[in-house]
Amino acid sequence: MPEITWTADRPWRGIMVATALPLREDLSIDYDAYAGHVRRLIDSGCDGVVPNGSLGEYQTLTAEERARVVRTAAEAAGDPARVMPGVAAYGSAEARHWAEQAAELGCGSVLLLPPNAYRADRRAVLAHYAEAAKAGLPVVAYNNPIDTKTDLTPELLARLHGEGSIVAVKEFSGDVRRAYELAELAPELDLLIGADDVLLELALAGAVGWVAGYPNAFPASCAELYRAAVAKDLHTALPLYQSLHPLLRWDSKTEFVQAIKLSMDLADRHGGPTRPPRFPLTGEAEAQVRAATEKAIAAGHH
Repeated sequence: MPEITWTADRPWRGIMVATALPLREDLSIDYDAYAGHVRRLIDSGCDGVVPNGSLGEYQTLTAEERARVVRTAAEAAGDPARVMPGVAAYGSAEARHWAEQAAELGCGSVLLLPPNAYRADRRAVLAHYAEAAKAGLPVVAYNNPIDTKTDLTPELLARLHGEGSIVAVKEFSGDVRRAYELAELAPELDLLIGADDVLLELALAGAVGWVAGYPNAFPASCAELYRAAVAKDLHTALPLYQSLHPLLRWDSKTEFVQAIKLSMDLADRHGGPTRPPRFPLTGEAEAQVRAATEKAIAAGHH
């Protein structure tokens, strides 16, 4: 059975939390709060962090902010190998630049979307990942065909792995059937859970990691859920999953950043506002997240 938690030689495994970025009311980054958040996640049983992902609002950051966020995470994590920065960029040269910064800081791996400026063809996808891999760090592919319009199919992922460009995939398509095809085509490629609301299904299908959203608000409970799920301890995992699922499903919605930050604030973990064009939740969406979060808190999740 493969290792299902973080190890120095497989630092992309285990629970790697895609960190939300605490902002002040003026929308500046509270780096001290972010450092504290990283430390608390790891102290609560999470294995590492993923700064500058979509949940970290990387698209709205300046280059200086983006670089400082990774430095802050690397310092706060205790071991920079526990940090897997998102290195998504419109250009392959920029993606390699961010991967090189991560390597210089001692990070253990990087997370990379396919080209997201347009619907990239197969040749462009292969070249994009090969370029980022030149930085020398293990690359985890991020399959998000919903937002990027580029689908990293099991066959294409197997090709990328065979060429040495990637070591794992964060699978966000929501199609849990792909896990079995991927295991057949590329058995050495690590499958990482990429959407919180299919955690149990992908864990049972052989996932060895979780690039996670909702541990930002409930790290200890989510860590317990993950470890029970990958151990196939359904007696423990299923009731936890059912209890948390009203929140976990928000990770797959358009408003996931706002939802997770609202839950963090309600759980007394500073999330703060989001930068435009994202605006706070209102109406029914806010009421649903608030009610689900308060119910989770009342149930003892933390």
